[in-house]
Amino acid sequence: MYYDLAVIRQAASFAGALLILIGYAGQQMGWINPRTAFYNILNAVGSGILLYIALHPFQIGFIVLEGVWTIISLYALARPRKMADC
Repeated sequence: MYYDLAVIRQAASFAGALLILIGYAGQQMGWINPRTAFYNILNAVGSGILLYIALHPFQIGFIVLEGVWTIISLYALARPRKMADC
């Protein structure tokens, strides 16, 4: 089955944005604790997808934004957790 590359990129971009927005909305509504791994995974995966999409065509503003967002989310996942944060 043939899929147009542009359609696949658009679907991936939508999925990445949706993951970030789910985390943001969940945190704002009090459904997701921003100190949990789940929240940071949503952000890391979503921003990682958008970073990849921003590489071609090269879009420096989005590369910086999504690159930093991904790094911060991965750092938050890797940092030691206090028992109260889990």
